[in-house]
Amino acid sequence: MPSAADQPTADFSWSAEEIRRVGHEVADWIATYLTTLPASPVFHPVPTDVAERLLAEPVPERGERVDAILRRFESEIGNYPFGNGHPRFSAWVNSPPAVIGVYAQALAAAMNPSVAGGNHAAVWIEREVLQWFKSIFGFPPESMGLLVSGSSAAAITGLGVARHSAATRRGWDMRCDGAHIVDASGKPVRMLVYETAEAHSCHQKAIELLGIGSAQLRVVPSDGELSMRVEALDAMLTADIATGALPVAVIASAGTVNTGVIDPLPAIADVCAKHGVWMHVDGGYGAPAIMTAEYRAELAAIGRADSVGIDAHKWMYVPVDAGVVLVRDAKLMRDTFSLVPPYLRSDDDKHGVQGPPWLSEFGSEQTRPFRALKVWMALRYFGTSGYASLIAHDIAMARALAARVRASPDFELWEPQGLSIVCFRATPASIAGDDDATDALNQRILAAVQLGGEAFLSSTVLRGRTWLRSCIVNPGTQLDDIAAVFDTIAKTLRSFS
Repeated sequence: MPSAADQPTADFSWSAEEIRRVGHEVADWIATYLTTLPASPVFHPVPTDVAERLLAEPVPERGERVDAILRRFESEIGNYPFGNGHPRFSAWVNSPPAVIGVYAQALAAAMNPSVAGGNHAAVWIEREVLQWFKSIFGFPPESMGLLVSGSSAAAITGLGVARHSAATRRGWDMRCDGAHIVDASGKPVRMLVYETAEAHSCHQKAIELLGIGSAQLRVVPSDGELSMRVEALDAMLTADIATGALPVAVIASAGTVNTGVIDPLPAIADVCAKHGVWMHVDGGYGAPAIMTAEYRAELAAIGRADSVGIDAHKWMYVPVDAGVVLVRDAKLMRDTFSLVPPYLRSDDDKHGVQGPPWLSEFGSEQTRPFRALKVWMALRYFGTSGYASLIAHDIAMARALAARVRASPDFELWEPQGLSIVCFRATPASIAGDDDATDALNQRILAAVQLGGEAFLSSTVLRGRTWLRSCIVNPGTQLDDIAAVFDTIAKTLRSFS
């Protein structure tokens, strides 16, 4: 018999009573946290002593009681959030979680399936969510997709299929022979990818990871609004193809994270069709605006893309992580990724044990979490009309902030203001014409505001200069929050004068 010292200090199996007791306590904390957040400071830096204590702790040898663990969570984790649930937080593109998504996350974790494949409910829920996204974004029913961690994974997936497609057209077996394509004479073939300087950095990472290399990234010039110049793209493709290069993909944005500008998607689709080049749309932030009446037409050409990435955890308010990638050619997607060992054979017995074609055959993940449930529940709860109202509200709040900036003689607004992003900077008369001093001033303002607890925004660089940046993706943000944020920034500027 094992001694008492050998016995585990924590039970793996909990009684129904204990599960309910702890669950109620967790639900109480969530309710208090979410409903009192607006009255709290926007950002709480983790105190140095707390951070150092966390890093100094050894691996637990003996288990602890659940109540003690929850108390540690409350005091050392829950008190120092990222801040993105607060209505005066507008940095980057981080939305608050819809409550139904929070509970969906718990339900999915309780079931804890691997959504690689098989005939279980999680597989069918993911496939239903994908069908809904195809409908929303104009992809054909026979196309394919996956729930992924976010736009970074969507970029690797979509551009991975694009690379496989381009290589196959040249008679090259990418999966067998690797990314160093050569022509019939043995001469290396240069693979190229096209985007503007405003494209998200995840695409360069994807290109590097896929073995194409950032040196093969062709930067297409932008116009004065930072939107892709289509005539320049057309000329670059024509010239590159004439040299024997292999254009793999053009990356277009359905709303950049810098300014919210939308590239001219219909014209880009025309150029890609003309040259036979893959079109990947980065819709990580802006694509859900297609559900609004205002942006439906401008974003409709997403449906002409070969692949698109969308982050439901951004402008659909679903808890992280919840990205979606759609690929027009389902067979090509499967050919790019499918590798099924004997112990995971899938015979496409749709209504048997194996279920429909395994989702793991269409991407790089084998073990896959039940991401789709929170998206499924959120879409059922809000509906596309509900999302249209929430997104339109965020856009209206951004325009209210832009109006305040425009009306102030001490600030300059970046125009055009796009989607729910507002870029602006302090330009007091005392340093007029001194760009370096203006940059330094705005950097000081940003640091002071972020640590002040009354508002939280970010910054970016536009045309080589520092601008403050606010991205509103929180339906809880109201006009009084907009006024408070701008007043905080203006007050900070005055304190430096």
